[in-house]
Amino acid sequence: MTTVKPAVRHYLQFNDFTRDEYAYLFDRTRWIKAQFKAYQRYWPLSDRTLVMIFEKASTRTRLSFEAGIQQLGGMAIYLNTRDSQLGRGEPVEDAAQVISRMSDLVMIRTFEQTIVERFAANSRVPVINGLTNEYHPCQIMADIFTYIEHRGAIQGKTVAWIGDSNNVCNTWLQAGEVLGFNVHVATPPGYEVEPERAGLHGTGHFRQFSDPMEAARGADIVTTDVWTSMGFEAENEARLRDFADYQVDGEMMRAANPDAIFLHCLPAHRGEEVTAEVIDGPQSFVWDEAENRMHVQKALMEFLLLGRVSS
Repeated sequence: MTTVKPAVRHYLQFNDFTRDEYAYLFDRTRWIKAQFKAYQRYWPLSDRTLVMIFEKASTRTRLSFEAGIQQLGGMAIYLNTRDSQLGRGEPVEDAAQVISRMSDLVMIRTFEQTIVERFAANSRVPVINGLTNEYHPCQIMADIFTYIEHRGAIQGKTVAWIGDSNNVCNTWLQAGEVLGFNVHVATPPGYEVEPERAGLHGTGHFRQFSDPMEAARGADIVTTDVWTSMGFEAENEARLRDFADYQVDGEMMRAANPDAIFLHCLPAHRGEEVTAEVIDGPQSFVWDEAENRMHVQKALMEFLLLGRVSS
Protein backbone atom coordinates (compact mmCIF):
# COMPACT_ATOMS: atom_id res chain seq x y z
CA MET A 1 0.00 0.00 0.00
CA THR A 2 1.36 3.42 -0.98
CA THR A 3 0.08 6.75 0.32
CA VAL A 4 0.55 10.46 -0.22
CA LYS A 5 0.01 12.01 3.23
CA PRO A 6 -1.98 15.23 3.05
CA ALA A 7 -1.75 18.41 5.08
CA VAL A 8 -4.51 18.68 7.69
CA ARG A 9 -7.86 19.01 5.94
CA HIS A 10 -11.35 19.16 7.35
CA TYR A 11 -14.73 18.03 6.01
CA LEU A 12 -17.24 20.60 7.19
CA GLN A 13 -19.54 20.86 4.16
CA PHE A 14 -19.95 19.08 0.86
CA ASN A 15 -18.14 21.65 -1.25
CA ASP A 16 -14.92 21.18 0.75
CA PHE A 17 -13.96 18.52 -1.83
CA THR A 18 -13.73 18.63 -5.62
CA ARG A 19 -15.50 16.43 -8.15
CA ASP A 20 -12.25 14.53 -8.72
CA GLU A 21 -11.81 13.91 -4.99
CA TYR A 22 -15.35 12.55 -4.75
CA ALA A 23 -14.69 10.23 -7.68
CA TYR A 24 -11.70 8.89 -5.76
CA LEU A 25 -13.70 8.59 -2.51
CA PHE A 26 -16.55 6.70 -4.18
CA ASP A 27 -14.05 4.30 -5.79
CA ARG A 28 -12.41 3.75 -2.40
CA THR A 29 -15.81 3.23 -0.79
CA ARG A 30 -16.61 0.50 -3.31
CA TRP A 31 -13.29 -1.25 -2.61
CA ILE A 32 -13.51 -0.89 1.19
CA LYS A 33 -17.10 -2.16 1.21
CA ALA A 34 -16.06 -5.17 -0.89
CA GLN A 35 -13.40 -6.04 1.70
CA PHE A 36 -16.01 -5.81 4.46
CA LYS A 37 -18.44 -8.06 2.59
CA ALA A 38 -15.68 -10.61 1.92
CA TYR A 39 -14.61 -10.63 5.61
CA GLN A 40 -11.17 -9.38 4.59
CA ARG A 41 -9.30 -7.53 7.34
CA TYR A 42 -8.18 -4.06 6.28
CA TRP A 43 -6.53 -2.03 9.03
CA PRO A 44 -4.89 1.08 7.53
CA LEU A 45 -5.77 3.15 10.62
CA SER A 46 -4.28 0.81 13.21
CA ASP A 47 -3.76 2.61 16.54
CA ARG A 48 -5.52 5.78 15.30
CA THR A 49 -8.12 7.35 17.60
CA LEU A 50 -11.36 9.02 16.55
CA VAL A 51 -13.05 11.30 19.08
CA MET A 52 -16.81 11.62 18.51
CA ILE A 53 -18.46 14.67 20.06
CA PHE A 54 -22.25 14.62 20.25
CA GLU A 55 -24.48 17.54 21.13
CA LYS A 56 -27.44 16.03 19.21
CA ALA A 57 -28.95 12.56 19.55
CA SER A 58 -27.82 9.91 17.08
CA THR A 59 -28.21 6.31 15.98
CA ARG A 60 -26.66 5.97 12.52
CA THR A 61 -23.95 8.60 12.98
CA ARG A 62 -22.55 7.10 16.16
CA LEU A 63 -22.81 3.50 14.99
CA SER A 64 -21.39 4.13 11.52
CA PHE A 65 -18.37 6.11 12.76
CA GLU A 66 -17.65 3.87 15.75
CA ALA A 67 -17.95 0.63 13.80
CA GLY A 68 -16.18 2.17 10.82
CA ILE A 69 -13.03 3.27 12.64
CA GLN A 70 -12.82 -0.09 14.41
CA GLN A 71 -13.13 -1.94 11.09
CA LEU A 72 -10.16 0.12 9.86
CA GLY A 73 -8.10 -0.93 12.89
CA GLY A 74 -8.60 2.20 14.99
CA MET A 75 -10.71 3.02 18.01
CA ALA A 76 -13.42 5.54 18.89
CA ILE A 77 -14.02 7.61 22.02
CA TYR A 78 -17.56 8.91 22.60
CA LEU A 79 -18.00 12.32 24.21
CA ASN A 80 -21.40 13.79 24.97
CA THR A 81 -21.41 17.48 25.81
CA ARG A 82 -23.65 16.71 28.81
CA ASP A 83 -20.85 14.59 30.28
CA SER A 84 -17.86 16.77 29.42
CA GLN A 85 -16.53 20.26 30.10
CA LEU A 86 -17.97 21.40 26.74
CA GLY A 87 -21.37 21.16 28.37
CA ARG A 88 -20.21 23.32 31.27
CA GLY A 89 -19.10 26.29 29.20
CA GLU A 90 -15.55 25.40 28.15
CA PRO A 91 -14.78 27.44 25.01
CA VAL A 92 -14.89 25.45 21.79
CA GLU A 93 -11.43 26.79 20.94
CA ASP A 94 -9.92 25.44 24.18
CA ALA A 95 -11.59 22.06 23.74
CA ALA A 96 -10.23 21.80 20.20
CA GLN A 97 -6.68 22.51 21.39
CA VAL A 98 -6.84 19.75 24.00
CA ILE A 99 -8.83 17.10 22.15
CA SER A 100 -6.77 17.38 18.98
CA ARG A 101 -3.56 16.80 20.98
CA MET A 102 -4.92 13.46 22.23
CA SER A 103 -6.49 12.07 19.06
CA ASP A 104 -6.00 11.67 15.33
CA LEU A 105 -9.45 12.63 14.07
CA VAL A 106 -12.55 14.38 15.44
CA MET A 107 -16.19 14.05 14.39
CA ILE A 108 -18.72 16.57 15.73
CA ARG A 109 -22.53 16.37 15.62
CA THR A 110 -23.85 19.68 16.88
CA PHE A 111 -26.12 22.67 16.25
CA GLU A 112 -24.68 25.75 14.52
CA GLN A 113 -22.17 25.31 11.71
CA THR A 114 -20.00 27.96 13.37
CA ILE A 115 -19.26 25.48 16.18
CA VAL A 116 -17.53 22.97 13.88
CA GLU A 117 -15.79 25.82 12.05
CA ARG A 118 -14.41 27.26 15.31
CA PHE A 119 -13.32 23.80 16.43
CA ALA A 120 -11.59 23.08 13.11
CA ALA A 121 -9.79 26.44 13.17
CA ASN A 122 -8.14 25.40 16.46
CA SER A 123 -7.60 21.69 15.75
CA ARG A 124 -4.32 19.98 14.91
CA VAL A 125 -6.18 17.05 13.34
CA PRO A 126 -8.93 16.66 10.72
CA VAL A 127 -12.46 17.54 11.81
CA ILE A 128 -15.58 15.97 10.26
CA ASN A 129 -19.06 17.46 10.33
CA GLY A 130 -21.33 14.66 11.56
CA LEU A 131 -24.36 17.00 11.25
CA THR A 132 -25.13 20.64 11.93
CA ASN A 133 -28.26 22.74 11.54
CA GLU A 134 -26.96 23.85 8.16
CA TYR A 135 -25.31 20.79 6.57
CA HIS A 136 -25.06 16.98 6.66
CA PRO A 137 -22.29 16.12 4.19
CA CYS A 138 -21.60 12.53 5.29
CA GLN A 139 -25.26 11.65 4.71
CA ILE A 140 -25.24 12.95 1.14
CA MET A 141 -21.97 11.14 0.41
CA ALA A 142 -23.76 7.93 1.40
CA ASP A 143 -26.86 8.82 -0.63
CA ILE A 144 -24.87 9.53 -3.78
CA PHE A 145 -22.77 6.40 -3.39
CA THR A 146 -25.99 4.38 -3.02
CA TYR A 147 -27.27 5.77 -6.32
CA ILE A 148 -23.94 5.11 -8.07
CA GLU A 149 -23.85 1.57 -6.66
CA HIS A 150 -27.29 0.71 -8.05
CA ARG A 151 -27.76 2.98 -11.08
CA GLY A 152 -24.38 4.34 -12.19
CA ALA A 153 -23.08 7.89 -12.60
CA ILE A 154 -25.14 10.68 -11.06
CA GLN A 155 -23.85 13.48 -13.27
CA GLY A 156 -26.70 14.97 -15.31
CA LYS A 157 -29.39 13.18 -13.29
CA THR A 158 -32.24 14.81 -11.35
CA VAL A 159 -32.86 14.62 -7.61
CA ALA A 160 -36.30 15.62 -6.31
CA TRP A 161 -36.27 16.84 -2.72
CA ILE A 162 -39.76 16.94 -1.21
CA GLY A 163 -40.36 18.70 2.10
CA ASP A 164 -38.42 21.03 4.36
CA SER A 165 -35.39 22.93 3.04
CA ASN A 166 -33.27 21.71 5.94
CA ASN A 167 -29.62 20.74 6.39
CA VAL A 168 -29.95 17.61 4.24
CA CYS A 169 -31.62 19.60 1.47
CA ASN A 170 -28.88 22.25 1.64
CA THR A 171 -26.25 19.56 1.22
CA TRP A 172 -28.01 18.00 -1.79
CA LEU A 173 -27.94 21.47 -3.35
CA GLN A 174 -24.21 21.83 -2.78
CA ALA A 175 -23.64 18.33 -4.15
CA GLY A 176 -25.55 19.18 -7.32
CA GLU A 177 -23.20 22.08 -7.96
CA VAL A 178 -20.04 20.08 -7.22
CA LEU A 179 -20.98 16.89 -9.10
CA GLY A 180 -23.11 18.32 -11.90
CA PHE A 181 -26.62 17.02 -11.32
CA ASN A 182 -29.95 18.82 -10.96
CA VAL A 183 -31.92 19.29 -7.75
CA HIS A 184 -35.66 20.01 -7.76
CA VAL A 185 -36.89 21.24 -4.38
CA ALA A 186 -40.60 21.31 -3.50
CA THR A 187 -41.49 23.06 -0.23
CA PRO A 188 -44.62 24.69 1.20
CA PRO A 189 -44.73 28.50 1.20
CA GLY A 190 -42.48 29.88 3.89
CA TYR A 191 -40.07 26.92 3.83
CA GLU A 192 -38.25 27.72 0.59
CA VAL A 193 -34.52 27.30 0.07
CA GLU A 194 -32.32 30.14 1.27
CA PRO A 195 -29.46 30.11 -1.30
CA GLU A 196 -26.98 31.95 0.92
CA ARG A 197 -27.62 29.62 3.88
CA ALA A 198 -27.31 26.62 1.56
CA GLY A 199 -23.95 27.90 0.32
CA LEU A 200 -25.01 27.99 -3.34
CA HIS A 201 -23.08 29.76 -6.08
CA GLY A 202 -25.83 30.06 -8.71
CA THR A 203 -24.61 27.41 -11.12
CA GLY A 204 -28.09 26.61 -12.44
CA HIS A 205 -28.40 23.11 -10.96
CA PHE A 206 -31.31 24.06 -8.68
CA ARG A 207 -35.03 24.71 -9.29
CA GLN A 208 -37.67 25.56 -6.68
CA PHE A 209 -41.20 24.13 -7.04
CA SER A 210 -44.41 24.68 -5.11
CA ASP A 211 -46.03 21.55 -6.61
CA PRO A 212 -44.26 18.39 -5.37
CA MET A 213 -45.60 16.31 -8.26
CA GLU A 214 -43.94 18.66 -10.74
CA ALA A 215 -40.68 18.48 -8.82
CA ALA A 216 -40.77 14.66 -8.91
CA ARG A 217 -41.70 14.39 -12.58
CA GLY A 218 -38.89 12.63 -14.44
CA ALA A 219 -36.62 12.49 -11.37
CA ASP A 220 -34.00 9.78 -10.90
CA ILE A 221 -33.98 10.08 -7.11
CA VAL A 222 -36.91 11.06 -4.92
CA THR A 223 -35.90 11.87 -1.38
CA THR A 224 -37.24 13.50 1.75
CA ASP A 225 -36.75 13.86 5.50
CA VAL A 226 -38.91 14.22 8.58
CA TRP A 227 -41.09 17.32 8.57
CA THR A 228 -39.91 18.35 12.04
CA SER A 229 -36.14 18.21 12.46
CA MET A 230 -34.32 18.24 15.80
CA GLY A 231 -34.62 21.65 17.39
CA PHE A 232 -37.98 22.45 15.76
CA GLU A 233 -40.22 20.30 17.97
CA ALA A 234 -42.24 23.33 19.11
CA GLU A 235 -43.37 23.80 15.49
CA ASN A 236 -44.55 20.21 15.06
CA GLU A 237 -48.30 20.83 14.89
CA ALA A 238 -47.92 23.70 12.43
CA ARG A 239 -45.53 21.68 10.29
CA LEU A 240 -47.90 18.71 10.14
CA ARG A 241 -50.51 21.06 8.65
CA ASP A 242 -48.13 22.90 6.33
CA PHE A 243 -46.52 19.76 4.88
CA ALA A 244 -49.68 17.66 4.54
CA ASP A 245 -49.56 17.84 0.71
CA TYR A 246 -45.84 17.03 0.56
CA GLN A 247 -45.93 13.31 1.34
CA VAL A 248 -43.95 11.00 -0.94
CA ASP A 249 -46.44 8.33 -2.04
CA GLY A 250 -46.88 5.82 -4.83
CA GLU A 251 -48.39 8.39 -7.19
CA MET A 252 -45.38 10.63 -6.79
CA MET A 253 -42.95 7.77 -7.42
CA ARG A 254 -44.88 6.90 -10.58
CA ALA A 255 -44.34 10.48 -11.78
CA ALA A 256 -40.59 9.97 -11.48
CA ASN A 257 -38.53 7.94 -13.94
CA PRO A 258 -39.46 4.23 -13.99
CA ASP A 259 -36.10 3.24 -12.45
CA ALA A 260 -36.07 6.08 -9.90
CA ILE A 261 -35.02 5.21 -6.39
CA PHE A 262 -36.36 6.49 -3.07
CA LEU A 263 -33.97 7.63 -0.34
CA HIS A 264 -34.51 8.84 3.23
CA CYS A 265 -31.80 9.69 5.78
CA LEU A 266 -33.90 8.15 8.61
CA PRO A 267 -35.54 7.96 11.06
CA ALA A 268 -38.74 7.94 9.01
CA HIS A 269 -42.33 8.61 10.02
CA ARG A 270 -44.55 6.41 7.87
CA GLY A 271 -47.80 8.18 7.15
CA GLU A 272 -46.20 11.62 7.37
CA GLU A 273 -43.38 12.47 4.94
CA VAL A 274 -43.56 9.05 3.23
CA THR A 275 -46.03 6.21 2.91
CA ALA A 276 -45.21 2.67 3.95
CA GLU A 277 -45.91 1.63 0.35
CA VAL A 278 -42.90 3.68 -0.80
CA ILE A 279 -40.32 3.26 1.96
CA ASP A 280 -40.97 -0.49 2.21
CA GLY A 281 -41.43 -0.93 -1.54
CA PRO A 282 -39.12 -2.11 -4.35
CA GLN A 283 -37.88 1.38 -5.26
CA SER A 284 -36.66 2.07 -1.72
CA PHE A 285 -32.93 1.77 -1.05
CA VAL A 286 -32.97 3.27 2.44
CA TRP A 287 -31.35 0.27 4.15
CA ASP A 288 -28.42 0.20 1.71
CA GLU A 289 -28.25 3.97 2.16
CA ALA A 290 -28.05 3.61 5.95
CA GLU A 291 -25.32 0.95 5.75
CA ASN A 292 -23.39 3.03 3.23
CA ARG A 293 -22.95 5.77 5.82
CA MET A 294 -20.37 3.49 7.40
CA HIS A 295 -18.56 2.65 4.17
CA VAL A 296 -18.27 6.19 2.79
CA GLN A 297 -17.10 7.42 6.19
CA LYS A 298 -14.40 4.75 6.24
CA ALA A 299 -13.16 6.06 2.89
CA LEU A 300 -13.41 9.61 4.21
CA MET A 301 -11.43 8.90 7.38
CA GLU A 302 -8.76 7.04 5.40
CA PHE A 303 -8.51 9.98 2.96
CA LEU A 304 -8.25 12.64 5.68
CA LEU A 305 -5.53 10.73 7.55
CA LEU A 306 -3.59 9.03 4.75
CA GLY A 307 -4.42 10.92 1.57
CA ARG A 308 -4.89 8.98 -1.66
CA VAL A 309 -4.20 5.30 -1.19
CA SER A 310 -3.46 2.76 -3.90
CA SER A 311 -3.98 -0.81 -2.77
